[in-house]
Amino acid sequence: RVERGRSAAMAGSIYRWRIAAQLSSVLEMPPDNVIKSIHAVPVSKKRQSADFQFSVSSVLGGSKKSDIQLQTQRLAEQLKCDDVISEISTGDGRINFTINRELLVKSVLQQVFKDGSEYGIKSELFTGLPRRKILIEFSSPNIAKKFHVGHLRSTIIGHFIANLKEAIGHHVTRINYLGDWGMQFGLLGAGFQQFGSEEKLKSNPLRHLVEVYIEANKAAEEDKTIKKMAQDFFKKLEACEEEALSLWQRFRDVSIEEYVRMYQRLGVYFDEYSGESFYQEKCQEVLKVLDGKGLLKKTEEGTGIVYHSEKGDQSYSAVMRSDGTSLYITRDIAAAIDRMDKYDPDTMIYVTDKSQISHFQNLFQILKLLGHKWAERCQHVPFGRVQGMKTRKGDVVFLEDVLDEACSMVLERMASTKSLQPKNWSTLLRQLKKLDLQH
Repeated sequence: RVERGRSAAMAGSIYRWRIAAQLSSVLEMPPDNVIKSIHAVPVSKKRQSADFQFSVSSVLGGSKKSDIQLQTQRLAEQLKCDDVISEISTGDGRINFTINRELLVKSVLQQVFKDGSEYGIKSELFTGLPRRKILIEFSSPNIAKKFHVGHLRSTIIGHFIANLKEAIGHHVTRINYLGDWGMQFGLLGAGFQQFGSEEKLKSNPLRHLVEVYIEANKAAEEDKTIKKMAQDFFKKLEACEEEALSLWQRFRDVSIEEYVRMYQRLGVYFDEYSGESFYQEKCQEVLKVLDGKGLLKKTEEGTGIVYHSEKGDQSYSAVMRSDGTSLYITRDIAAAIDRMDKYDPDTMIYVTDKSQISHFQNLFQILKLLGHKWAERCQHVPFGRVQGMKTRKGDVVFLEDVLDEACSMVLERMASTKSLQPKNWSTLLRQLKKLDLQH
């Protein structure tokens, strides 16, 4: 039975079977029953640790803590180091096993060369794993804003999760949900009418739109009429007025063109580009359903809100402005329902920075209040923000500039060092992704 397990396992799993073989002999139990209690120990940078741990209590449960510790010690004394196991020690109800380092390195490298790009996927941990449909939303920059390093983290983490899920056999749908709707586009539209240049828009579209956005924000802080113009422009967008919609469409087209080029440089791809604008009409359907279920309430100012609990909890989310226009969370509700209808995923994952944790908690709760049991299958994967990235104040570092500068530095180094040749241009990109994930 041990040999059958070995044949199905990769190099690292063989050691678990070797440990299980010793334990099963002493405990007089089948190896299959023992191996379930043998776990790999996470690698620690701060201290040296064992490679595997065996939980004695999970096999010999029901005893007092003192008895378990005594049984652990007696069991460890009956085990022996061999050509695979170099050290055996005990902990709190655990037996620790350290693997022969030379053998470990040799066998891992042999397995890497043998499996190639499929290394790690053949582990027995994935044997019999149910194949699922996974939908992942990641990257999701706001249109009319140049791709900066703040967008990189969601892009890389989401791409990594998608690759990982796909590698172990799941069917993955990658969605880029563009921020292409909302009051900021009212500000940008009104700002372009005041400060925009057709010539600059043609020569360097996104840089110019960022300049306009920054200028419009500054003007809105000093002049209330600019803010009113922004609100009026967004109302025109929601009403699908041709002039406003045409200008917005130009902003969206030049943005996507730039983003696709940047994603190609990063080696990232998507199955679907969608955006908040796709759901402007469906938002009205959502509001009607919320109202029909008695969930939609109105404040004195006319803002539409939904309480997060029907049991007296006074926390709530605003889902409609007093002028009837939609909000970010309303569009997210409509998008989640549409994706479930379209793809029927087993899991829906959102990859954004941690500032949106409460937003997604509220989103999932409202979906539950609407009666969507599948909301339990929605997950938010948060990460730390890149500090100091504020487009409205102009405090951004554009990713394109970072990539160009990094390439220039590598080329200069290669020119000065004969041993460095451009055998693999993707090395630089991998290092950039790795650097971002480490921070």
